[in-house]
Parts: sequence; structure tokens; C-alpha cells
Amino acid sequence: SPDIIEIDAASNNGVDDIRELINNVKIAPTEGKFKVYIIDEVHMMTQSAFNALLLTLEEPPSHAVFIMATTNIESVPITILSRCQRFNFTKISMNDLIKQIRYVCENEKIKIDDDAVSEIASLSEGGMRDALSLLDQLSSNESKITTDLIVANYGSISFSFINKLLDAVNANDISLIHELFLELSHHGADYKIFMKKFIH
Repeated sequence: SPDIIEIDAASNNGVDDIRELINNVKIAPTEGKFKVYIIDEVHMMTQSAFNALLLTLEEPPSHAVFIMATTNIESVPITILSRCQRFNFTKISMNDLIKQIRYVCENEKIKIDDDAVSEIASLSEGGMRDALSLLDQLSSNESKITTDLIVANYGSISFSFINKLLDAVNANDISLIHELFLELSHHGADYKIFMKKFIH
């Protein structure tokens, strides 16, 4: 819709960019009831840009709605925050990610192991877009997605490996633990992923 305007504050963060936006706000919407301005990465705006926007936020035209998105709320001045309704978005749960990945695989006729579904959900760290992007990349050249394929492509650590290591720890099998860590090192595993999965 021409009434939805998205602005990337990371690259349009100056006072001149905001003044242009303020001038455009006065123009009525062409199709709908409202003009919606989405300001992404709003924390990247300069102090003078925030000051310029403040008056419009205090007295916006009745047809204008502002949606400001940020991953760094602490950098947004309190004068701006106090004039906003705030919604905190959380990461998507593992269960919901797994359900959606399975749903997409069924509809797109993608062959995938159950363990591989969990692996993709784990790697995406609560981001649905990341999960579907991983799925898309993996399904483009392969007849079936397996955990081995994911480990080979993304340096991940399979849950079966974690379970093997936990069993070795419980059994106090030092030689097997040593062997498994050598395997981790040999495959160039990402130790941050390893620690997250091991704690999980």
C-alpha cells in the first residue's frame, strides 16, 4: 500500500530525513484511513532527529500512525518512549518453531528427519525467519534433510552427540569424553552452540 512507509533509521537517521518525513505526514492517505510510518532500528537516530520528531509525536495528525522498532530500547530517549505504547516481542518457542517447520515440510513435500527439525529449530534461536531460511537453503539441493547434513553445513552439534556426551559423563567414561571432544575439535564445531545445547 502507498500508505505504508518504511524507513530504515540506520541509514536515514539525520534531522533532514526526519524533517522530510514530518512534511509528508501532513499529506492525507491515498487509499486507507491511515498513513502508517514504520521506523526500523529507531535507536540509530541522532539526538537532533529525535528532537525534530518529538513535536509530531506529541500532536500527530489523526490519519498518521507511527510504529517504531528497535533491538536497543535503552538508546531511545525517554521523551520518545513516554509518548509511545510499548510492545515487547519475545523469541518464538522451540515447540512452535518445530510445528511450523513440520507444517512447511508437509506442504512443500520436503523430506526431513525428526531430529533435523529439532536441529533447525535450535539453530534459529527463536527466529521463525531464520528457521525457514535454513530450511530453504537445506532443501534446495538435497533429497532428504538429516542432522548430518545440518552439522556439515552449519558447524552445528547434533542432539545425538550431546546425548552421547551426557551418557559418557554419567558413566564417568573419561576416554570416551576425550574422544568426543577431539571429534568436536576435528569438525571445527562452534563452541557457543555446543555450550547452549549442553546446558539445554
